[in-house]
Amino acid sequence: MRPIITIENLSKKYQLGQTHTDMLSEKIGNSLRSIIRGIRGNNLLHNNQKFPLKNEIWALKDVSLDIHEGEVIGIIGRNGAGKSTLLKILSRITEPTTGRVTFEGRVSSLLEVGTGFHQELTGRENIFLNGAILGMTRAEINRKFDEIVAFSEIEKFLDTPVKRYSSGMYVRLAFAVAAHLEPEILILDEVLAVGDAAFQKKCLGKMQAVSASGRTVLFVSHNMTAIRELCKRTIWLDGGCLINSGDTDEIVTQYLHENTRSVNEQIWPDLDTAPGNDKVRLRRACLSPGEGSAYLSVHTPLKVEFEYWNAIPGAELNISLYLNNLEGTCVFNSDSSPRVYPVGIIREACNIPGDLLNDGTYRIAIMIVKDRFHGIYKLDDVLVFDVQDAERECDYYGKWEGMVRPKLDWTSEYIRHSEIC
Repeated sequence: MRPIITIENLSKKYQLGQTHTDMLSEKIGNSLRSIIRGIRGNNLLHNNQKFPLKNEIWALKDVSLDIHEGEVIGIIGRNGAGKSTLLKILSRITEPTTGRVTFEGRVSSLLEVGTGFHQELTGRENIFLNGAILGMTRAEINRKFDEIVAFSEIEKFLDTPVKRYSSGMYVRLAFAVAAHLEPEILILDEVLAVGDAAFQKKCLGKMQAVSASGRTVLFVSHNMTAIRELCKRTIWLDGGCLINSGDTDEIVTQYLHENTRSVNEQIWPDLDTAPGNDKVRLRRACLSPGEGSAYLSVHTPLKVEFEYWNAIPGAELNISLYLNNLEGTCVFNSDSSPRVYPVGIIREACNIPGDLLNDGTYRIAIMIVKDRFHGIYKLDDVLVFDVQDAERECDYYGKWEGMVRPKLDWTSEYIRHSEIC
């Protein structure tokens, strides 16, 4: 079978420290060239510049792939892995530095909320603008117009400028346009990160319908549950390089294991160089998942353990643990029970139950406290770890709101029949 997308030795370089200083005329010219390529059917991107030697970062490095008609491809990787750069090249938003991409068909993309929309134009006008950019005729857009509006559920705001839309309204209309104008290739970046559960379920259904009709979907997401739900094949990028490609369950399992196994322990065997002071010094910090867990998910119970040297005879000591999110906001603070210890090595541990933390990246800081109130040593980022999402019992695949995600006991009961006025 002939590939619908052929990616050959694709690389993209950005200059370190470079700001966007292109002239407006150059930006407009580049945009128009991309549009003209789509209209006239010239679907070849090709560039053979040589690799410069310094002051650069390669967002993609020699990526080669074949993508076939009707495939639903998941693209995963950490922030900065090159996922969005790859999609921008495939969507003709930016040019590759080296390598080339060959397409067989029309491409429609939704890379971020509002991409391709003009802020001052109404929803109605933006549907026609987006369609024209994709190379659709007015007759084609008119034929799909009612279906787009019905799917987006924003009919009463159709003649309102989109600059007044909420992010949810924006993504509803953007997805509806991208998915309903019959592209052969549909490119989506984190489309399920915005919107309510009902809309996300509609998106999943539409993406499955698009692939069932023989069209191709490329889907980037940090939500491994959605990737597993939708994609049979997944591509794993890291540091701009293609790490692996294949069956989604196998690739996702490898990715989660690789990105959680080496961030959960620190050991300082040398007393003289260990972090601390003349009173206490750290010896070991370790975070381990509950038995039988291959990676840390929102359901996984965690054990956090610390060892430190105490140099104060008869000191009453305890540890204060601070769990912070990636932005540095404290999720919770917990103290161990103060005890009087002789000189020597002390071990303290605590258990964090499963179904408490939300998915995301967390940083642990600790303070060793003397006599209940006097902090004698504090160290930030002792442990840094990722908690992954897990399969859900509902059809909502977006980011679960809140700093924590406890599984609480609920009760419900039917009381009696009552007429509703």
